[in-house]
Amino acid sequence: MGLFSNLFGKREDAMPPADLSVLRCDVHSHFIPGIDDGAQNLQQSIELLSAMRELGYTKVVTTPHSMADGYKNTPEIILGGLEKLRAEVKRVGLDIEVDAAAEYYLDHELEKSVVEHRVLTFGDKYLLFELPFISEPQVLLPVIFQMQTQGFRPVLAHPERYSYWYNDFSKYERLKERGVLFQLNTIALTGAYGPKAKEIAERLIDAGAYELLGSDCHSMGHIEAIKNTLTRPYLHKLIASGKLLNAGL
Repeated sequence: MGLFSNLFGKREDAMPPADLSVLRCDVHSHFIPGIDDGAQNLQQSIELLSAMRELGYTKVVTTPHSMADGYKNTPEIILGGLEKLRAEVKRVGLDIEVDAAAEYYLDHELEKSVVEHRVLTFGDKYLLFELPFISEPQVLLPVIFQMQTQGFRPVLAHPERYSYWYNDFSKYERLKERGVLFQLNTIALTGAYGPKAKEIAERLIDAGAYELLGSDCHSMGHIEAIKNTLTRPYLHKLIASGKLLNAGL
């Protein structure tokens, strides 16, 4: 039986709220103001960072979208925004560390950026990337190989959201065998992306497939959804698994 031939339909009983402070660091968010679909100004950024601190996080690696045909965020744009955000965090006296990488969309520009090392990473050269939601890119495996050849460690954002893999778990196994790290969006466990994404997230947790947990926070609505996740047994199971790398970042 394969790695992912695990259980469906387990009974879900509420648990006490999980302690997110043990994670220390959130690795996927959109807090730099005005450069993507996350925070639109510094006031919103501070509001969101304050809420993350109240959830128990002492550090965030915020990851603006970077894509050729959408948010054309270069390392210079992102780091410039980070500098302004850090200055505001210091000014208001907020006790949270803020770093930045990016959430790279796998498009025709990404492989070139990887080869030229014009990408922002976090931790041990972790490179966060996302896929289209309509279909798997034909260049997926070659670009992953190029990332690894250039010394980066590919981290796939929210694999539980790619519906074209739902009926073929060998696709997830294939990526794990190639050394791709998986990052779960916390609110997937509430059914925020639909019942199937929740089910897939739970199966991937059962399989020990996630190494990173991220909020993917864009707004205060996301914060409220995260709070609603805290009593979910599968969040407890993932935090207790010993597989998450967040605390070491």
